[in-house]
Amino acid sequence: MHHEPNNKTVQIYEFITGEEDARACDDIPEESCNSQPRNFILILLGNLFTKLGDELASAKLVFPWVLGLLGAPLFLISLCVPMRESGVLIPQLLVAAKIRLLSRRKWIWAAGSFLTALSLFACAATLLLGIDRTVAQASVMAGLLAFSLARGICSVAAKDVTGKTIAKGRRGTLTGTATSISGALTLLVALGLGQFGDLKSSETLLAILLSAAGVCWLISAAVQLQISEQAGATTGGKNGALIAMQTLSRAFSNREFTAFVCTRTLLLSVSLTLPALVALAQQQIGQSSSLGYLMLASGAANAMSGYFWGRLSDWASHRIMALAAAMNATLIALGLFLMTFRPAASSMLGLMTAWFFMASVALAGVRVGRKTHLMDISHAENRASNVGVASENGKNRTLRPGERA
Repeated sequence: MHHEPNNKTVQIYEFITGEEDARACDDIPEESCNSQPRNFILILLGNLFTKLGDELASAKLVFPWVLGLLGAPLFLISLCVPMRESGVLIPQLLVAAKIRLLSRRKWIWAAGSFLTALSLFACAATLLLGIDRTVAQASVMAGLLAFSLARGICSVAAKDVTGKTIAKGRRGTLTGTATSISGALTLLVALGLGQFGDLKSSETLLAILLSAAGVCWLISAAVQLQISEQAGATTGGKNGALIAMQTLSRAFSNREFTAFVCTRTLLLSVSLTLPALVALAQQQIGQSSSLGYLMLASGAANAMSGYFWGRLSDWASHRIMALAAAMNATLIALGLFLMTFRPAASSMLGLMTAWFFMASVALAGVRVGRKTHLMDISHAENRASNVGVASENGKNRTLRPGERA
């Protein structure tokens, strides 16, 4: 369905992107050009609620905290981020080709968001039922896995829809703006946590947090269904695993793809830093205040750095990934050095909060940079399959005039 943007939508779009011509469309179909300002705002809103939901049910902060509250061992807490990341990547190998069978992929995006919400509601219910802690730990981990699988479906469809509807040079700005706004909203939530009592015995409060994240995903699904998406190519939608293997064999003959896959894999270490900090904060500081402070640090990091990273990513996304990774490595070395001095308990809260803030800034840079880079090096015919193997097909090229998404 074609939608003519109204003047207000165009003004907001031009203000955010800094563009004076809303019809500047370099690599998307001509039919999508008129709808670009409206789609930009809709995808921005959808991503905003998605990212807010991710913060409220963060695998690097909230899930480790929930498991710590349930008495889970450290090794189980440390699995949160790997499970979250692998759960996202594995199904992409299988579903990307199937998504290609649909000419409009926003329906898959919305369905994935709905399933994500259900998994979070299930985790919240587990905290409220008062079941045996061992069973509760297993249930929360199962909910996290379901959450990750649903997010994987969303990831494939979201990047494909964004690549079809938003022109190159604006995608990083879109992602970064959503990150900043969601970070600001997370700040408000973190400040609100300070109004509650001892979080150590408050499963109800954490259940509310997970439920609120689920509501964010439901809102996002409703917004995603309003996107004006032109019908795209449906070729290549065969066996997902077979297509993935064929794509991998072709892709690794391409140096740019090989470098991206290696970088994408190594950058998982940036996410692994944060659950370790959460566990350390629970042990060294106590649970009455540190969750709120760490969430405050995470929200402030996203609010302050998201738009900045996004604008830089539209300039050179690969350099942003390198810069953020170097920043994280420096923080780890510096933090470990400071910890050897065994700082007093009175200074631990400030140290951990500052450490978590800077690590979250680095993580925001990695995420914005890699998402923008993936969309930019993909083209209309291979974008879904590229995301499905955590990157892109070996046949990198730009769209020729007249090609359609």
